[in-house]
Amino acid sequence: MFKRSILSNLQAWATSSNRKPLVLRGARQVGKTSVVNEFGKEFDNYLYLNLENPASRLLFERDVPIDDLLTLIFAHVNQKKHDGTTLIFIDEIQNSPAAISKLRYFYEERPDIFIISAGSLLENVIDIHKSFPVGRVQYMAMRPCSFKEFLWALGKEQLAGMLTKPEMSVALHPQLMGLFNTYTLIGGMPEAVAQYADNGDVVALEDVYETLLQGYRDDVEKYAVTRADINIIRFLLTAGWQKAGETITLGNFAGSNYRAKDIAEAFRVMGKAMLSELVYPTSSTCVPAIGETSRAPKLIWLDTGLVNYAAGIQREILDSTDILDAWRGRVAEQIVAQELLSQSDKVSQTRSFWSRNSKESSAEVDFLWQYNSKLYPIEVKAGHNAHLKSLHSFIDRSNNDVAIRVWSQPFSIDEVQTSAGKPFKLINLPFYLVGHLEQVIDALNI
Repeated sequence: MFKRSILSNLQAWATSSNRKPLVLRGARQVGKTSVVNEFGKEFDNYLYLNLENPASRLLFERDVPIDDLLTLIFAHVNQKKHDGTTLIFIDEIQNSPAAISKLRYFYEERPDIFIISAGSLLENVIDIHKSFPVGRVQYMAMRPCSFKEFLWALGKEQLAGMLTKPEMSVALHPQLMGLFNTYTLIGGMPEAVAQYADNGDVVALEDVYETLLQGYRDDVEKYAVTRADINIIRFLLTAGWQKAGETITLGNFAGSNYRAKDIAEAFRVMGKAMLSELVYPTSSTCVPAIGETSRAPKLIWLDTGLVNYAAGIQREILDSTDILDAWRGRVAEQIVAQELLSQSDKVSQTRSFWSRNSKESSAEVDFLWQYNSKLYPIEVKAGHNAHLKSLHSFIDRSNNDVAIRVWSQPFSIDEVQTSAGKPFKLINLPFYLVGHLEQVIDALNI
């Protein structure tokens, strides 16, 4: 397994003085099991339970004290207990409401035991409140590989280290931009990244993408509640990829006859499974920026590589010299959205964009990014500063004087003025630095 950033987050959880049993959330096949297995090597005792196994589920069905349950678990995995730390990983925990309810007793009675649980369909259990121990667990999100992790997988650790040094990255720009274009094509699903790192063959990844997509379609009946839900979610997992990075209309989505209400509910279910997100606009220019759900959202999927394969645009991405030109700029917005989300392990982390509609004119900024109680407008766009009219419109209405333009050129900072004369700093950020935006802002002290 190649290095994943979340390992350091897991280590921070393990050393926290107020640690609770951890619920690791994420779509299937983003690497949850692999990363916890790797993390388990740091413990004196590591016990893995998969609750798809009936015998493993049965352990939690018995009404026994926690200490006796621990003895049963060691016996079940045929492992002798050693002195020192113990980590128990309960995988696919959604299969056992009894196991979920037991998490609270580990927290209350045996806080010395490290507990991690995961399940790609855990969202459904959370949604219907099956004895979930609210307040006695904590959550962490795991997502597809970021560009930094992609570089790690390729063995380019020194290049990855340059991502925290924006000024120094300028000298390496052609190499970093070329690698980022490859990452945009392949995406961040760990199996695809690992296979590409091994053989460098993009064409051979088609089987990986097809297997992943079919797996999501096969899970539909587990995600859905009614037969109608099943049909709609299956439709979205077939036709919806072609709408990535696009502001969509829910009613009659993608030429269907489905009602807006039904499409919205299906996307809500898929959002809980962390497969997609409806990114809603806001008209606010200061925190908090709350998405206005009565307006048309932008559709973002979990992974750009899957989008490229499912939408049939791999050749267009491969032949493009600038990803801003590919697929009418939508793949650029998809990958920027993906990299923005990679900076956080919070399950609740969402994205938004700014949109102002008035009788006189309209304006839209691709993304808003909240950091240090400020809202930073982000435009994914090439061209001269004067052409960033929507971004200027936001700055004129904001108490912030910093804006971000993501492009394919090297890092730079411009001192500019809006059309109304307000001065502000424009950070020209190459795509490969988006996932390190926090460090960039901190380094610039703005």
